[in-house]
Amino acid sequence: MVEQLKPRYLSVAWINHIAEVPQTEWDALAIPLATPFFEWDWLHNLESSGSAVAQAGWLPNHLTVWRDRSLIAAAPLYLKGHSYGEFVFDHQWADLAQRIGVQYYPKLLGMSPFTPATGYRFLIAPGEDEDEITELMVRAIDTFCAKNRISACHFLYVEPQWQSVLERHGFTTWINHSYVWQNQGFQTFDDYLAVFNANQRRNIKRERKAVATNGLRLQPLTGDQIPKSMFPLMYNFYADTCDKFGWWGSKYLTKKFFEQLHANYRHRVVFFAAYSDRDPRQPLGMSFCLTKGDRLYGRYWGSFQEIDCLHFDACYYAPIEWAISRGIQIFDPGAGGRHKKRRGFPASPNYSLHRFYNSRLEQILSSYIREANEYEQLEIEAINAELPYNQVREGDK
Repeated sequence: MVEQLKPRYLSVAWINHIAEVPQTEWDALAIPLATPFFEWDWLHNLESSGSAVAQAGWLPNHLTVWRDRSLIAAAPLYLKGHSYGEFVFDHQWADLAQRIGVQYYPKLLGMSPFTPATGYRFLIAPGEDEDEITELMVRAIDTFCAKNRISACHFLYVEPQWQSVLERHGFTTWINHSYVWQNQGFQTFDDYLAVFNANQRRNIKRERKAVATNGLRLQPLTGDQIPKSMFPLMYNFYADTCDKFGWWGSKYLTKKFFEQLHANYRHRVVFFAAYSDRDPRQPLGMSFCLTKGDRLYGRYWGSFQEIDCLHFDACYYAPIEWAISRGIQIFDPGAGGRHKKRRGFPASPNYSLHRFYNSRLEQILSSYIREANEYEQLEIEAINAELPYNQVREGDK
């Protein structure tokens, strides 16, 4: 669907396949972002592998803005028939809608599928009037949702600086939290250990020693260092971990997705592979991360054997050590938090933005969100007050 916008000769197009947009033009907008999760190859792999497709409840419905034949803005968007794979849990909103006779699905969703990592925003070319283009895109979304009777539009894990921009356009902010490690000027892994109290320092050392005692070593592999065969192996680890959690395992990605990463995205990939002294040829377990600039993102992990503390080392300690050695400033290890807060990942707010096109939903949920945000802020403060840090930190002296 293309809408002509005069007099500046702009046009808006909704596309169902990112392959309809030339990669060079899309990446001219996406590469400058801090996050890697909106680059053409990543999103295209999700679609072409059968992971983020209509059959899985993720119909790509990307909004693009063109000047003549040049792409000047884009918003990765999906029509969702459910709320799985989002990690911002609105199932109770859907239940409420059903009780009051409102059709909640499909909904329009902006995020990188299955990726609870901060960084979503409209992709707008440098030199464009961002306020003007944003207003244009919001208006196009409003029109689309009205014509198609979409209940709501949601942007998840938004870039913090973008939050206030969309609030000015009438979106409501809902606060949740993630667990994110920040480099406090560490030069070595021992510097990282030094921020903890004595008891937690001993715990971390004991957990890393347990892995070594089992005859394992963690080896980071990046880019061209990674053999092609390790990508389907990582899928096997991922699938095995998901299967262990049954219905809650969240096995959203196909084997083809992992295989395609070797061809076009391995420059962003970091594997932390656990090799045994008895068989150094193939890892017994592995974690999968992505890196871009000064950021590291944890995604998935798995092991074919139950090995004491391997999860902690492969998913937290080895990536932190690697991050420190490369000047990485932020490490977002992914969803969940039960194990993270004790290992130096403070609770950090993440923001989602919502616009409800049904007046009854808007009235009920806007009030609920304001109250929920107050409680969420208190929870973040309570979590961080209990982190096992030294009472006197170097920065406080």
